[in-house]
Amino acid sequence: MNSHTNLTQFIIEQQRANSQSTDDLSGLMNDIASACKKISHLVNRSGIIGIGGAAESENVQGEVQKELDIITNDVMVDHLNWTGHLAAMASEEIEEIIQIPAHLPKGKYLISFDPLDGSSNIDINLSVGTIFSILRCPEGTTEPTVEDFKQKGTEQVCAGFCVYGPTTMMILTTGNGVDGFTLDHDVGEFILTHPKMTIPEDTAEFAINMSNQRFWEPPVQRYIDECIKGVDGGREKNFNMRWVASMVAEVYRVLTRGGVFLYPLDNKPTTQGGKLRLMYEASPMAFIVEQAGGVCSTGRERILDIIPEGVHQRVPVILGSKNEVERIISYHQE
Repeated sequence: MNSHTNLTQFIIEQQRANSQSTDDLSGLMNDIASACKKISHLVNRSGIIGIGGAAESENVQGEVQKELDIITNDVMVDHLNWTGHLAAMASEEIEEIIQIPAHLPKGKYLISFDPLDGSSNIDINLSVGTIFSILRCPEGTTEPTVEDFKQKGTEQVCAGFCVYGPTTMMILTTGNGVDGFTLDHDVGEFILTHPKMTIPEDTAEFAINMSNQRFWEPPVQRYIDECIKGVDGGREKNFNMRWVASMVAEVYRVLTRGGVFLYPLDNKPTTQGGKLRLMYEASPMAFIVEQAGGVCSTGRERILDIIPEGVHQRVPVILGSKNEVERIISYHQE
């Protein structure tokens, strides 16, 4: 594939190489790409058309929604529910799973998505994004339930995210490495620009919300303390800290130059099990990170091995460069 390969061509080539793939996947990916193009346009013009502020509502997690949270959720649903590629959907913004209307055709796949990750950054013009995870609908299922979505991350057919920054990019894996596509607004296509992305095994960068330091467990306290002290604290190098408060931006940085991203378990949201949602944040990102040669864990277990207990289940997340994540895991084991 050359630098002019577009997303549709790429997915078709992937299907030809995988006998288990179906034409539905290329169609579904085109639907997702279409939705992400619309969201990119809305994000870009949000200040001009006045949709960047807070809405007078909360989502299922009790978080105050931005107007764009609601609008982008509607964009995803409207672009995906009628094309016949999906059996059902799950969204961060909706408590129950979203059924395909009875009068519309149904497909072979289930999708979970966060329509606008990092939406708190809208008002300050920082990167936001969309995360999605695609599963196969169990064979013979005509009316999917929550139970049909409770599949381990290893069962994902495809996972990806779009980041809406200086350029709009889609990062994608179908289980055969990770590839990045840049939206060419002139032709309206996602073009392959970052083939076979890999995460360096070593890094000198970490990303974590330091304001939560007093709530962290001892293994994370130990690791971050070492990073801050650097060569003066026994490490072989000094570290830099990054924090964007947008998972898509953090993971994209890890993919392009290495690093570790942590949203660990702490004694503040312990009753919730963590901060990030398993099915439409942690699991798809774990699939991407592992396919790029990185590691993704809760500190105690591999994220892709977790069987979801519910659509909105939360988990701790530690992901990124192999050697650093494995060091953090070893501290948890000790």
